[in-house]
Amino acid sequence: MVGSVPQSSLRQSPASFRERLADAVHASRTAMTRHDSLRGFAVSAAAGVFLALIGAFGSDAAPVGVRLAYWVGLCLAGAVVGTGITHLIGREGRADARPWLYGALTAVSITLPFTGVVWLVSELAFHGPPRPRTLPLYLGPVFIVTVGMTALNFMVQRRPVETHAAPTGASPPRFLDRLPPKLRGAELYAVEAQDHYLRLHTSRGQDLILMRLSDAVAELEGIEGAQTHRSWWVAKTAVEDARRGDGRATLKLRSGIEAPVSRAYAKALREAGWF
Repeated sequence: MVGSVPQSSLRQSPASFRERLADAVHASRTAMTRHDSLRGFAVSAAAGVFLALIGAFGSDAAPVGVRLAYWVGLCLAGAVVGTGITHLIGREGRADARPWLYGALTAVSITLPFTGVVWLVSELAFHGPPRPRTLPLYLGPVFIVTVGMTALNFMVQRRPVETHAAPTGASPPRFLDRLPPKLRGAELYAVEAQDHYLRLHTSRGQDLILMRLSDAVAELEGIEGAQTHRSWWVAKTAVEDARRGDGRATLKLRSGIEAPVSRAYAKALREAGWF
């Protein structure tokens, strides 16, 4: 890495347990309401309607209204459970490097607890009192539906987080107020996550601040850019060149540093004209 870390940047005390817990609660609520999650719920509801109409897994004997309530309800409940699990497994972009492993872990993590929910609802809806001996019979069908829904949501939602240029006369992005004094007024090229810190790459050099990348990206709205990797956000105007090698893309920025492009985001960024 270019440049050294000023001691003043490292003197900030770590967050207390209460602060970390509050951050976790806030992140979970955000995961449930952000745009891509809402889109995932819509996809789940549509899949539930489809499964109801075809009478999937022997449910065709029930009236259409019952099937709709059953399948749409289960798919939406599964989406809520899946959103929480995918947030825990894939937070901070850890899924970028191994998306298929991430998908497999997600499907298994949803299937195991959700099988009990499906068993209970199905038994009460179609058979009366729940029969414990039938519980294992639900594992296979739940896993099949979960794999399909996970793959569908993965394809629908797999896009880099983008920030957009502010209209003329708008206030500067909030994140610029966090720049250390020596970087105030500099042009921000990129933000790189390093453990619990963010390395700021600017026209006046580099420095570290204590912050999460996901929170920083939210405050960078007003600068046209995108998350190019699980640990990088890059301003689009800072990109001078792009190169490819070993199946990976790298963006060369004005300061001379190179920002990696995750394979998961490469196609979307290429279509957006980044390289």
